[in-house]
Amino acid sequence: MSKIKLGVNIDHIAFIKKSRDTKYPDLREAVSICESSGADSITIHLREDRRHIQDQDAILIRKNAKKLNFEMANTSEMVDFATNLGPDFCCIVPEKRDERTTEGGLTLCTMSDSQKNNLANNIKKLNDKNIEVSLFIDPVKDEIEIAKNVGAQSIELHTGTYANSKDNQVMIEIEKLKTASNYAHNLSLKVNAGHGLHYNNISEICKIQYISELNIGHSIIAESIFLGLGDAIKKMKRIINSCD
Repeated sequence: MSKIKLGVNIDHIAFIKKSRDTKYPDLREAVSICESSGADSITIHLREDRRHIQDQDAILIRKNAKKLNFEMANTSEMVDFATNLGPDFCCIVPEKRDERTTEGGLTLCTMSDSQKNNLANNIKKLNDKNIEVSLFIDPVKDEIEIAKNVGAQSIELHTGTYANSKDNQVMIEIEKLKTASNYAHNLSLKVNAGHGLHYNNISEICKIQYISELNIGHSIIAESIFLGLGDAIKKMKRIINSCD
């Protein structure tokens, strides 16, 4: 049995609800189905523009989820919201208003000293509330070192470049992720991964040593149109569990 955990992102379910300002789909039921079908945690991203998850959605999900991973930008508004919400984990991600989804990792290497200090202070504020903090970064050694230095307990490796690669580039990206996972583990960082992962490309990621959890949303919600949410999650879990 694979030890890799699955975090299911339910942002797209919240987006359906928001698109018509309805009370359905019921996010409490979504959480219940995810957990009963094998999800190890629930992931949500409260974006600054509130394009899918809303503040009250986040509060409702927190009340019903056994383990909650809260994705957020590194802003004072989001830090304040997170410390009040009390998720189990926070993953700090980059955010652009005009992007369709998060397009890459945080660029820690380009941060000024004051920006790094701000990030470190925000991580400490979250840690003081017993919230474990992860940074969403590209599989680059310098980025991993900075993540460690600013106080993160975990990293989430951005797998989007791998997911979008073709032919020989696929294995090149896998090697980058392997190297990054080993390097982070040697720095005593927990290693998660996510972005662009789906049923046909996840197997290679599951073979990477030290990966703790995969966070997947879009492909599971898309598959749930045909299979139902519970069976879509079970299908993903079967693939993850067969990768040993």
